[in-house]
Amino acid sequence: MAVNLWNWAVTKRVGLLINEEQKAKLCHVACKLACMCEGSVASEDAIRRQILMNMKTGKVWVNVGNALIADEFFQAAMASVEQLYVILMQRGSSEAHLTMQKIAVETDIFKVLSYQAQSAIAQGDFQRASTCVLRCKDMLMRLPQMTGYLHILCYNFGVETQKQNKYEESSFWLRQSYDIGKMDKNSVGPEMLAKVLRLLATIYLDWDDKKYYDKALSAINLAKKEHLNPAGLFLRMKILLKGETANEDFLEAVLEILYLEMSLDFCLKIAKLLIDHERESVGFYFLKIICEHFKSSESIGKALLLHIDLLLQKKEELLAKEKIEEIILGHQTGKQLTTVLVEWLHEILWEKAAKSFEVQNYADALHWYCYSLRLYSSGHTDLNLARLQRNMASCYLHLKQFDKAKVAVTEAEHCDPTNIFTQFYMFKIAILEENPDRALQAITTLKNLLTDEKPENNDLLTDRSSPTMLLSLAAQFALENGQQIVAEKALEYLAQHSEDPQQVLTYQILLFDAALQKFAQPFDEETSTLDSKTDEVQWFRKIAWNLAVQSDKDPVTMREFFILSYKLSQFCPSDQVILIAQKTCLLMAAAVDLEQGRKASTTSEQTRLLNRALEQIHKCNDIWNLLKQTGDFSNDPCETLLLLYEFEVKAKMNDPSLDSFLESVWELPHLESKTFETIASLAVETPAYYPSIAVKALKRALVLHKKQESIDVLKYSKCVHNLINLSLPNGTSSAELCPLQEVWGYFEDALSLISHTEGYPEIEILWLMTKSWNTGIFMYSRSKYVSAEKWCDLAFRFLDHLGALKRSCETQMNILHSKLMEALDKKKASLSNEEQELLEQADEQASSQQPEEDVLS
Repeated sequence: MAVNLWNWAVTKRVGLLINEEQKAKLCHVACKLACMCEGSVASEDAIRRQILMNMKTGKVWVNVGNALIADEFFQAAMASVEQLYVILMQRGSSEAHLTMQKIAVETDIFKVLSYQAQSAIAQGDFQRASTCVLRCKDMLMRLPQMTGYLHILCYNFGVETQKQNKYEESSFWLRQSYDIGKMDKNSVGPEMLAKVLRLLATIYLDWDDKKYYDKALSAINLAKKEHLNPAGLFLRMKILLKGETANEDFLEAVLEILYLEMSLDFCLKIAKLLIDHERESVGFYFLKIICEHFKSSESIGKALLLHIDLLLQKKEELLAKEKIEEIILGHQTGKQLTTVLVEWLHEILWEKAAKSFEVQNYADALHWYCYSLRLYSSGHTDLNLARLQRNMASCYLHLKQFDKAKVAVTEAEHCDPTNIFTQFYMFKIAILEENPDRALQAITTLKNLLTDEKPENNDLLTDRSSPTMLLSLAAQFALENGQQIVAEKALEYLAQHSEDPQQVLTYQILLFDAALQKFAQPFDEETSTLDSKTDEVQWFRKIAWNLAVQSDKDPVTMREFFILSYKLSQFCPSDQVILIAQKTCLLMAAAVDLEQGRKASTTSEQTRLLNRALEQIHKCNDIWNLLKQTGDFSNDPCETLLLLYEFEVKAKMNDPSLDSFLESVWELPHLESKTFETIASLAVETPAYYPSIAVKALKRALVLHKKQESIDVLKYSKCVHNLINLSLPNGTSSAELCPLQEVWGYFEDALSLISHTEGYPEIEILWLMTKSWNTGIFMYSRSKYVSAEKWCDLAFRFLDHLGALKRSCETQMNILHSKLMEALDKKKASLSNEEQELLEQADEQASSQQPEEDVLS
């Protein structure tokens, strides 16, 4: 059964049904079964079978990445080989037959050792792998047929360890591979030996090109002697470049390359390598020799163009221009370049022109473009020629040479009449010539081309080249050059054809900016009347206002339109209606900036927004002062809002003028309690923290609440809660904010209101009870026994006013109170009469500190 299972597992057809790991498991089972069945007294054939099965199974396990299991089978195989050797030695055989048997056994040992080496390499055990391979190497004198196998094995080890950057190990394996290969030149050819040496030289370079430079050079020179190969010559040049090789030695090396009749492409590759490594004198000299040597070749143009390209890279422009002139002249007089080389030359020239264009050297860019233009024959038309003419037109425009620009654009239109960029340049020329009629015609044509369902050859492949982007550029260009009418038409087309609502809003803002520029220009009374201008401004102002209102879900956009409406209103007569509109615009803009400032992710961004809000607030204050002179605005909350806005900005920016600003605020007679409560809230809103201002504001709010004929208990309870919470914050001494005796008064006032008014929130009564109880416990912990009893008694007075919550709190309160009173009695009993009097006096002047934690919950 074991043999049948083994035969089935190793059959090639089985590979279609199971994977390598499954195959390894089957071989594993079959091998173990065979060994178990045959026992320790197996026959010679059984032992040979076990050797084979153990070696094969181990090899399969190595292949699937489980070298540890593989080692078990290799050890078993080696034991079986030794067992077989003993049997063979005990048998009486002829010397010739015995020698053959020994060779067979040694071959098996050789294979097992090589497999163990592979397993060791897989486990990263270099020492064990090298030991196995060196034993194999010693056996090659008796097993010369295994030389090629061991040579390749060592080479593969070298490649594998190179991938792992184990340079020392890799160099060892490659040296072994070369040494073994030399032992039998019949089984290992010179090409393979040279390949090993080239890889060895590469290893030395990667390992340390300074330390192992001589070894790398020696290896590559030896490879050259073994077998001449272009890859070897190229690597040798790379090695020489790593050292301090004289130019004369490089010159000798490149002349040798020509002598060896290497290909043109290879020679050019060597020349480029030299120039890239700052050996320009030798590299360019070699290029010159190459051009002369291969002058009759059909591919000589490749060498000439590389020479030009490298000259331009090294800033040798004068010499490059001479070479270009020669090539163009030859191209026009019969020595034509191939299509591929012409395209390459265009790329070289366009790249150089683009670099000059980027640094605004438009004349130099034109010079290179003109070289490119000369490569085209008369009457030739294609899309690249159209692109070239447009590029030249752009340069002419920057140089203010409009006539030449028009000629170039006309040529571009001839080659590619439906191209949007051609029309765009025609538009720009009309704008620069201050010809609005032609500009409007061009922008209309451009719009029609952009909105065509099937645009041809317009290269609209990315967002940067989308129709809306190009129309946006047109509008911007018209605005920059004072052509407001044309700009408005471009923006109108933008709004019509954009599918992005946010983009439409952006374009509308641009349109209003155009209107602002128009109205800011000196007024010409001969061509328009003042009334018509005012009507136009009013129209734009109202539209901007409406757009702001419609943008309520986008505060930033809403602010932009309010600011635009305000700026446009400055061109209107300053009557009451306009002043009210201006006030509202600035108030809304300031509100948005404040809100954005609260959400700002960085301090610098918050500061920028708050400063901008303050600027709007000051402008709005000026307008408000003017507006108050035109009528009664006593019911308008503008002044209060401006006060709160300015306070928030100054508080969050830690403005040193905050105190002086508040002095005037405290004196204002008409402020409501809600305003003071808002000030209190803003005073402690991050990043501001002014608890003293908050307490002062809440005290004023509380006074106003008490003055009401009918006190709003909900508002009053909230105000008292906030005031007590600030005066008795958890874990913080607040004597400087509010003395404890004064805080006691707030509790008493609240208790009085609870006793005489219905509707006081029960949750607030519970909070007051808990706060007073915990204050009492805190006094007890500070040995303020009289004050402790006083505050705890106050808590019981609040307990009496609880409704549904009373039952759940009363039992706990009574238990705690009993324990507290018992403790107080014991403390008092231990004190003399004189000490009790001192204690009572001290309690009368109790500290205003408060509990650090709530004892009652």
